[in-house]
Amino acid sequence: MGKNSSAARISILGLFAAIIILQNYVPMIGYLPVGPLNITTIHITVIIAAVVLDPVDGALVGGIWGIVDWIRALTVTSSALGNIVMVNPLISILPRILIGLIAGWLFSRLARNKDKLTLPLIISGIAGSLTNTVLVLGGIALFFGNGSTILHAINFQALTPYILLVAGTNGIPEAIAAAILVPLISAPLLKYTKLGRDRFR
Repeated sequence: MGKNSSAARISILGLFAAIIILQNYVPMIGYLPVGPLNITTIHITVIIAAVVLDPVDGALVGGIWGIVDWIRALTVTSSALGNIVMVNPLISILPRILIGLIAGWLFSRLARNKDKLTLPLIISGIAGSLTNTVLVLGGIALFFGNGSTILHAINFQALTPYILLVAGTNGIPEAIAAAILVPLISAPLLKYTKLGRDRFR
């Protein structure tokens, strides 16, 4: 890869990072409050980065989201429950990295040419979304299912089934949104830009 291509890729990664930060801090863009939890749309940005660039770049963008989410939890700017569970980087950071790796890898395996992108993009979008949902919920159950070590006043053992039910219900519209928006946004980028030519080289 030449210097110009490297510079362009870094610029694109910087653009994705800026979008991630905006989605985290501008109300109602990246998180839609529903009760004590949030329906997120940020995973869609990570999946698009992963399928348009590659799995490693998708993991980098996902990692940026995770780090920002972790900082939000530490600085008391997240949701009420987010400030408790997202301080654990295995819940806030690791799943977001794996979104990019899994969605990008899956797309690389399924997409063979630029003329048949819709189904691979739908599958990759759903897989990336479910990766986030399953790993975050699994982390909550694993680390907080027997009670909170941070706030003893909260009975997480009693609350965890409710959290998993609500967050699992949120996971369905998040996966549907990814299945719709990832192909709509990614397909033109892959078909008509240099990014697409590089992706299928």
